[in-house]
Amino acid sequence: MPGLKFRVLLDSDKNEEVFRDILISDASDFESFYHAIMKSFDFKGDQMASFYVSNDEWDKGHEISLLDMSYDDDSIDSPASVMKNAIIKDFLEEPDQRFILVYDFMKMWIFLIELIGFDRNEPKIPEMLIAIGSAPKEESREELQEELFLENEHMSSNDDEDEFGFDEFDDDYSDDDLSDYNEYEY
Repeated sequence: MPGLKFRVLLDSDKNEEVFRDILISDASDFESFYHAIMKSFDFKGDQMASFYVSNDEWDKGHEISLLDMSYDDDSIDSPASVMKNAIIKDFLEEPDQRFILVYDFMKMWIFLIELIGFDRNEPKIPEMLIAIGSAPKEESREELQEELFLENEHMSSNDDEDEFGFDEFDDDYSDDDLSDYNEYEY
C-alpha cells in the first residue's frame, strides 16, 4: 500500500465544508504531510503544529510535534514524536486511521484527517487530488479575535466602574458605614 489517500477537513467558522484530498507515500514522514496540508490550504506553515493520533471519536492520542519540545524531561511518560522522524505507515492502526492536526496554538486551526483509501501508485511528492471549498485566509482568525476583543472591551466599558476598574454595585453599604474602620486595630 504505497499510496495513502487522506481527506483533510478544516474546522472553520464558515457554514461550508472545506477539505482537501491528499495522496502521499506511506513511507513519507509527517513533516512532508504537514507541508502538503499547509500548501493545499494556502497557509504559510510558519507556526508551531502537532499531529495527534486519533480514534473514531476524534480523541487526541499520541502527539507528533513539529519540533522536539521535550527538553530531556524525564517526567513525561511518552514523549511526543517529531514529525521529521515519524513515518506515516508506523502510525496506521486502523484502515480508516484518523489524525488531528493543530496548527498555530494561539489561533487554534484544527484539521481533521482521515485515511479514505489506498493507491497502487506511490507518489514521489504529496499530491492534492481534490480541493472542495474556499479555504479561509490564515489571518482571518486574527481579525475574528480582534473583533471579539473589541466587542468584549465595549461590553466591559461600563459607566458604573470606578477609577480602579471595579464595578459599583448596590450592597446596602455606604462609605459612611466604614468610616470608623481601622484595619490596624484587628
